[in-house]
Parts: sequence; structure tokens; C-alpha cells
Amino acid sequence: MKGLDAAGDPIALFGGEASPVITQLLQDAAAVYQQTNRAEAILWSAQAIDPACLPVYFALYKFYFYKFRLEDAEKVALMGLKAAAKLGGFPSDWWRLSVYDANWDSAADAQHFYLFSLKALAFIRLRLGKREESLALLDKLKELDPKDSVGSSVIRDLANELI
Repeated sequence: MKGLDAAGDPIALFGGEASPVITQLLQDAAAVYQQTNRAEAILWSAQAIDPACLPVYFALYKFYFYKFRLEDAEKVALMGLKAAAKLGGFPSDWWRLSVYDANWDSAADAQHFYLFSLKALAFIRLRLGKREESLALLDKLKELDPKDSVGSSVIRDLANELI
């Protein structure tokens, strides 16, 4: 199912822990992906049950992105950034972040999810026609993730093609 598992299992991707209930809800949403209202309701149920479970935000913004509901994807990506910052103990406002606020090299923590979600937000904003906002996000990603562990250079290449 393209919208929820095209990029892999969200729980495995971010090394997060999810309760069996959340895991089952994510699987249920994937199984009914074509039934948009039902899948959406299941995903929001998962978020309501565990608002700190980062893979739920990933599933939600991917769901909205693949349903071409980019404004909704943008809102959920921002929610995911706030949740990750809270879990990681660093500021949620990406403008304020520096390389000293967290161990950005850690691939299994809230920081990695935050970087990945910043990349997603940059892509969403690019698709919304907000190129300058996208480039600002990509600049911050280059600062925080100079090794490009989340692959933001791919989005930058796309943005540069749109000049």
C-alpha cells in the first residue's frame, strides 16, 4: 500500500517503540488505505492514543502526501516536529536549532525523526509552491546534518531544478 508503507515500516525506520495497539492500528490503516476516511480515522485514533509515538506522525504525513492533501501533510509534519523535539529535549522551532542542541548523528532517536521530518516538510512546501521556505528548511538541514544522513540533498536538487 503506497501511502503508508512505500518507505517501509515507520516503526522500524525510526527505531521507535510502539505498543501492540499502535502497531495494529498502523497495520489496519495500511490495510484500508483505499478507504480514505476509514484509514484517516484509524491513524488519528493511533495519534490520540499515543501522541508521543513518532511513527504515527510519519504514517499520517505520508498518508496525506500520497492522497494529495499537502496542507494536511504540512500540518502533521509540524506536529511531528513538535513531538520529536519534546522527546529529544531540544527546541521545536527549527529556526532556533543549532548543531549543539542535540546529537544529530544519532540514527535511532527523536533527533533523526526530527531531521527526517524537516526533510519531509521541505518537500511538502516545495510541492506547495513555497520554494523559498523549502530552501530555508534545506539550509537548516545542511547545517544540522552535514553528512546528509536523511538525504535532503535530493530535495535540494529538485528545488534547484525549479529555478
